[in-house]
Amino acid sequence: MLIMGVDPGTAITGFGLVKYNGSRFTLVDCGCIRTSPDTPLSGRLHFLYRELVDIISRHNPEQFAVEELFFNKNAKTALAVGHARGVAMLAAASSGLPVFEYTPLQVKQSVAGFGRAEKTQVQFMVKTILALPAVPAPDDVADALAVAICHGHLNSWVRKLK
Repeated sequence: MLIMGVDPGTAITGFGLVKYNGSRFTLVDCGCIRTSPDTPLSGRLHFLYRELVDIISRHNPEQFAVEELFFNKNAKTALAVGHARGVAMLAAASSGLPVFEYTPLQVKQSVAGFGRAEKTQVQFMVKTILALPAVPAPDDVADALAVAICHGHLNSWVRKLK
């Protein structure tokens, strides 16, 4: 199964594609989409949409995973992330992909084995699980890969229970 994970943001959106076979993960591609702070929000969201659709059409993932929005003390930041998250979900849905959402707690639990794991612990586990020489950078890329890994783990359990 080819899974695309996304860590949405208006400035930087991380993406990661991993192949999940049995209990083994392999990195297919990862990176980030950056938008200019000088561009109006509508333009940034449109650019993000086009880039995500392009990545989806190049790789043809089977499933799409995104982290649920957690409460943020800064309402403006939370709204901006919410916009980017909606655009990411729209790109996936308009490409015919099923969309799966996971809480930060689920992602941390699934990847690091502890729901309150520190960001560095999750990043180290992403590096380890994917047998990478270094932690993917920037953080948004490692976070996107963590979401994809979480989906692989949790989705396999759901299939086993059916």
